[in-house]
Amino acid sequence: MTRQEYRDIYDVVGVAMEVYNTLGRCLAEPIYQEAFLMEARLRGMDVEREKKLSLTYKGMLMEKTYFADFFYKDILIELKSVSELLQEHRAQLLNYLRITHLDRGILFNFGETNLHTERYLYLSEIDEFVLLTHDNYQEYIIP
Repeated sequence: MTRQEYRDIYDVVGVAMEVYNTLGRCLAEPIYQEAFLMEARLRGMDVEREKKLSLTYKGMLMEKTYFADFFYKDILIELKSVSELLQEHRAQLLNYLRITHLDRGILFNFGETNLHTERYLYLSEIDEFVLLTHDNYQEYIIP
């Protein structure tokens, strides 16, 4: 991941923080989705909502599709408003990264006392996911 790609993640987190600081917690997920889109557009960010994710099998397009909440500069973004993130919430984002072959994803939860953010990097060459933290993110930035 380049420094600019990491800055793009930082910009997305800034949008979510502004939405959380403005609306607070525990509202319905669609409210946060609409506000997230509005805030991103106010900042001049070209964010796609309900990004269609197509699947292929041995080079053939499958009928089954999924929809990510948001897509911005090759970053998949999922928003939740639940009391606590569960493994199935994480699995949703991680599966989306795997099927799209994208390497960056962010999961937000607006239902907790503070905005909960998880930034993931998908290392497709070894099929592993890394939770990016303040302690390890620099290890994954290409100089």
